[in-house]
Order: sequence, then C-alpha cells, then structure tokens
Amino acid sequence: MNYKEAGVSIEEGYRAVGKYRELAAGTFGPLGGAVLNGIGSFAGMVSLRELIGTGPGAGDTAMEDPVLVSGTDGVGTKLDIAFRMKKYDTVGIDCVAMCVNDILCHGARPLFFLDYLACGKLDADVAAALVKGVAAGCRETGCVLLGGETAEMPGFYDEGKYDIAGFAVGIVDRKNIVDGRAIREGDALAGVASSGTHSNGYSLIRKVIPDLNEDFGGMPIGRALLEPTRLYVRPLLGLMERVSVHGMAHITGGGFYENIPRMFPSADGERGAAFDAVIENGRWTIPPIFARIAAGIAGIAPSGTERAGPDQAGAERAGAALLEADTALRKQMFNTFNMGIGFVIALDRKDLPAALEFLDGKGYPAWEIGRVEKGSGKLRFTA
Repeated sequence: MNYKEAGVSIEEGYRAVGKYRELAAGTFGPLGGAVLNGIGSFAGMVSLRELIGTGPGAGDTAMEDPVLVSGTDGVGTKLDIAFRMKKYDTVGIDCVAMCVNDILCHGARPLFFLDYLACGKLDADVAAALVKGVAAGCRETGCVLLGGETAEMPGFYDEGKYDIAGFAVGIVDRKNIVDGRAIREGDALAGVASSGTHSNGYSLIRKVIPDLNEDFGGMPIGRALLEPTRLYVRPLLGLMERVSVHGMAHITGGGFYENIPRMFPSADGERGAAFDAVIENGRWTIPPIFARIAAGIAGIAPSGTERAGPDQAGAERAGAALLEADTALRKQMFNTFNMGIGFVIALDRKDLPAALEFLDGKGYPAWEIGRVEKGSGKLRFTA
C-alpha cells in the first residue's frame, strides 16, 4: 500500500500547483514588486513598504497610520450547482468577492488573497478551473493571489466534490476607516445593484429549484444561478475619493435585515442601537430570479419541471405577486437574499446625486433605497 493506492496522487498535486503558479502570476499587476516569493513556498511574503500608497484606490499619498483589515469566507452550497452544471470557473470569483466586499465595508482596499481548496480526489484541470476564477477576482479587485492550499482527502469528501474558501487582507489609513461613526439621522441609503443571487441562500434555492435545466430567459436556470457575486471594490474605492461615505454594508447571508444594521455605530455596547434603516418599497426593480425563487417556496414551478405548473413567465408573475401580497414570504426573502441590491452605502443626502451618477457611470447601477432615522438598530420597510 502506498499513498496513491490510499487515494492521494502526489503527481496530480504537482500538476495542479504548476497551473496555479501561472494563474497567480497573472494577478501581480502593479503590486508585483511587493511580492517577495511565489507559489510553492511554505508561506507568501509581501513588503508593506511597497504596498502602501500603490494600487487602485490608494491615491497619491503615503498612509500616515496604516491598518490591516482581514476577512475570510467560502462559497457554500452554490458549489453544488457548479458540480451539477460542470462549470467551475465562476465560483472562484464568488470566493474572492465574499471576502474582499466584506473588508471593503470598512474602507479597505484588498492587498492579497489566499485560497483553500479541498476535495476527495484531485483533478488538476478542475482545480485549476476553480483557481482560474479566484485569479480573475483578484485581478479585477487589484489584489495579489499570494498562495493557498490544496487538500486531497479521499473518503472524507465524495469524489468529484470540492470545497473552496478564502482569506483576504486589505489596508486602510486609520483616519479613513469606515465604521459607521459618521452616520447621522437623515443620511441617505443608496443601494448598488447585485448580479443576481450572489453566494447566499443556496441551501434553500437547491430545494425549491431542483431542475437546473429549467428554462430561464432562454438559458438553463443553473447557469443563471452560477452568475458570480459582483465585485464592488474598484467603484466604491473610487467613490470614496469623491464623496464622504459614512457607512457600508455587503448584503450577504441574512439579507437586508441582518446586514444593513451592521453598518451602524455601536451605542452603549450594542451594535447599531442608535439608528434604524428605513427602506422604501418600489425604489428598484427586483430581478426575476427572486420571483422564481419565491414561486418555488410557495410550491409553484413552471410546466415541464418535476412539479408541473404554469409556464416560466407565469411562474415568475406568480412569484412577483406573492412578494407583493404575502408579508411573511416577503420578509423571508429579504431576510435570506440580496433581492437585487448587493451593497448599501450611507452618505449625506447632498452627496447622493453625485454618488449615483458616479456609480452608474462605472457600470454599477444604484438607487436611493431609503434613509437613516433614530431608532434601536432595526430595519423596516415603508411604502
């Protein structure tokens, strides 16, 4: 008995690392001079001296008091959709986005990213496709893919199944940290469009949309569900150079209800206790994918699927109607999904027109979706 007979291929691991090395090198960009070693070392090293004052969103001046900001996350059960659709090159983008969008909430620009990939039986081509998405996300957000780990664990993970998680480190000058302390009563809340369901709620989605080949706007719905999480780093860092952003929230698991109040400052030790977020209904159009999910929760599925019902458009109309009429369903949806808004910012109302125009010009549609009022750390909707 040897290691290969036990289910671990060292040679396939070497082949995968060779593919990773090329993908990682493509992420170095203007920060490459700060990278002191490459993929394959025991640990990745970067020089802070070179990193401070360089890269997208850094401006032209050196930082007075640099603060490191870190975040970690995974893709969750969205991976199951990727395995079933045999499309692996987008979930790596999700992994990066879930981490860098979180650290962006405190005004940090990402510096570097590390990934962790685990599987039952390693296929270097599938692993490289997953890391290809990671590299794409890193390039788009101006951070370096510094390293990672690939773990082959036969008998622990099913063959053909992979898990992927990541870890991002960013930097911000202490005076520019966004922590909600600047939020005031009357601030406007601007919502930036999502690219779909992002990376949350998939344990529910997989239950209510079992047939991934169901037609959805001329494509299999599984493809629509694999649309990667939007990366907000570049436009939001650019916006912060133009207007004062008081608070930011990445709309992930927990949807509106959990995430928007997290941007508020602490009061008497309780996060967000000084303010309420008031969201105005009808300020943006909820994308059709969420109406389809709502229909599935209610047991309505298009004809031709496992549960025969109305056609695709009819199912979406039924879901949209339920979102309007069923208060409990609507709350469940807004407490689980982003509902078309992937990122929310709080800012002075006088800066709102310029912010919306800037974001729209960068290809990130945004709307005024509500306001900040004095309160107790809650979120509520109003007509």
